[in-house]
Amino acid sequence: MKELLTYIAKNLVNDPDAVSVTETTQGEEIIFELRVAPDDMGKVIGRHGRIAKEIRTLMKAAGNRQNKKVSVEIVD
Repeated sequence: MKELLTYIAKNLVNDPDAVSVTETTQGEEIIFELRVAPDDMGKVIGRHGRIAKEIRTLMKAAGNRQNKKVSVEIVD
């Protein structure tokens, strides 16, 4: 799942080398922290948060296939 999030983020931004994904586990939930360059933050979030919402939806669907609860946080 981490590879999926990294792939999506790198294809959205202008500076793919600045993309980093950190995976942490809290109980039964997997939390992914996505970091991108400050200039690319708008591209990952999208207008009115639409792209961020779709990224979270895709990751939750991938988690459901493995019976895991997944959340994505976009960090400055």
